[in-house]
Amino acid sequence: MKNVSGQFCDAVQPQILGIHPYIPGKPVEEVQRELGLTRVSKLASNENPLGASPRVVAAVQSELTEIARYPDGSAYRLKQELSEFLSVGSEQIAVGNGSNELLELAARVFAGPGDEVVYSQYGFAVYPISAQVVGATAVEVPAKNWGHDLDAMLEAITDKTKIVYIANPNNPTGTVFGKTEWERFISRVPEKVVVVLDEAYLEFCEFDGYPNGMDYIADYPNLLVSRTFSKAYGLASLRIGYMVGCKEVVQYINQLREPFNVNHYAQVAAMAAIKDQDFVRQSVKVNREGMQQICDALAELGIEWIPSSGNFVCAHFGEHAGEVNQALLHQGVIVRPLGNYKMPETLRISIGTREENRHFIEALKFVLKELSAA
Repeated sequence: MKNVSGQFCDAVQPQILGIHPYIPGKPVEEVQRELGLTRVSKLASNENPLGASPRVVAAVQSELTEIARYPDGSAYRLKQELSEFLSVGSEQIAVGNGSNELLELAARVFAGPGDEVVYSQYGFAVYPISAQVVGATAVEVPAKNWGHDLDAMLEAITDKTKIVYIANPNNPTGTVFGKTEWERFISRVPEKVVVVLDEAYLEFCEFDGYPNGMDYIADYPNLLVSRTFSKAYGLASLRIGYMVGCKEVVQYINQLREPFNVNHYAQVAAMAAIKDQDFVRQSVKVNREGMQQICDALAELGIEWIPSSGNFVCAHFGEHAGEVNQALLHQGVIVRPLGNYKMPETLRISIGTREENRHFIEALKFVLKELSAA
């Protein structure tokens, strides 16, 4: 194919040219193909190592004959299930192609050229991308101990601010803030500034005093809470998330979302997943035990890490992080380098099964020994 790089630069919206696309974790198949490996443990994308609930798999299989039909564009049944589960009105819910789509839709609805979007340093990469896509100015607030400095974020709000993105727990660092900080923040945000509280890792958080976003929806009409079925529920491949807020704000989100943005099987799977909270509890237990397993090993090796309330942990490897990452790949272990988050000395390790965690620990010990001998 003829190389036409740069030919259409003048036709592209200027804010698009400066966007650095989100970089996902390497797929297992790619590592197997490139390195000729048979045993690969993927600990890079914060996926549920247990997969999905058997009830979810059965529900999807039972609907395979409907593959030629368009999905319910309103996701009526799913919204009814979520409404009962969350104790909110169905008109307060928007569903999306992963929570990622809903985070971007919030920017498209409320921000544009000349506006500002506030987010934290080391926050989810989609926040500044969402701002850039709509031509708004992304305002990054310095982190505090790798997490959100909510007081500083409040001070960063100006007359131009339209959205503040906040994640609790945060990705990629796993940090979490409590009720006191949150309530001081949300009570002082101007009522016309939309606060998007990203709770993608809510289910894994066992932090005492965690401020559940749903508890604040009724009192703060400018609050949107986003959640996902990709993590604790194990539905990452189906791409489904939801957003909850006051009726008026959610209505604007629903006006802009694509028709049929959530496929039929994602809706069926999500409904079955909600009904199997025992599976979620088992997933949290496996995560808790796996977190302890990996952090104990890091401590034994003298490697520092960021205390995490998610299903992953960030470990610091200094200037050798890139070498460690590549060497782990050759041992069949995929972790997540964080150079795109301006954390080049850090690797994020998702919590896997006990056996996957053991694979990582054994591989890491081998890699560090090899590097020290070099």
